[in-house]
Amino acid sequence: MATNFLVHEKIWFDKFKYDDAERKFYEQMNGPVAGASCQHVSPMRQVEPPTKKVATPAEDDEDNDIDLFGSDEEEDKEAARLREERLRQYAEKKAKKPSLVAKSSILLDVKPWDDETDMAKLEACVRSIQLDGLLWGGSKLVPVGYGIRKLQIQCVVEDDKVGTDLLEEEITKFEEHVQSVDIAAFNKI
Repeated sequence: MATNFLVHEKIWFDKFKYDDAERKFYEQMNGPVAGASCQHVSPMRQVEPPTKKVATPAEDDEDNDIDLFGSDEEEDKEAARLREERLRQYAEKKAKKPSLVAKSSILLDVKPWDDETDMAKLEACVRSIQLDGLLWGGSKLVPVGYGIRKLQIQCVVEDDKVGTDLLEEEITKFEEHVQSVDIAAFNKI
């Protein structure tokens, strides 16, 4: 009764034959597969494992004579010379490229001693400070209270050349006009 049941079922008892036919078809189309050991084998088919050939000492010596990585002295010298040449060209190209200069925008509050301080003279004193990497910008007078106004002045500095401490020291040297200097805003550019 079980055999009658299997007659009507579509079970592939001989699937290995179809697998072999498919493999042969693809080998004819594409050539033999290099990794033939990876092919699927039906459990119904008995396959013998491939036998390994034992290498003799003479054959081992022949294999050792073959240099797979091509480490010839002449090629190494040529590669080293080429690498040095490219490094030299890269260094020259990099030297020609202008380097990025870090800059900051600073807004300073310069406070006078009292309401009788000449603010035009105060601004002239501040702008008279000339340093390498310092560029003065716009300014305005801002009321503080009781008729006193402070000078708010913008400047752009190169970070490597001019520091905020140096700038404050230079401005506070004008003791008859300047009471104090504060940094109102500091932005990297």
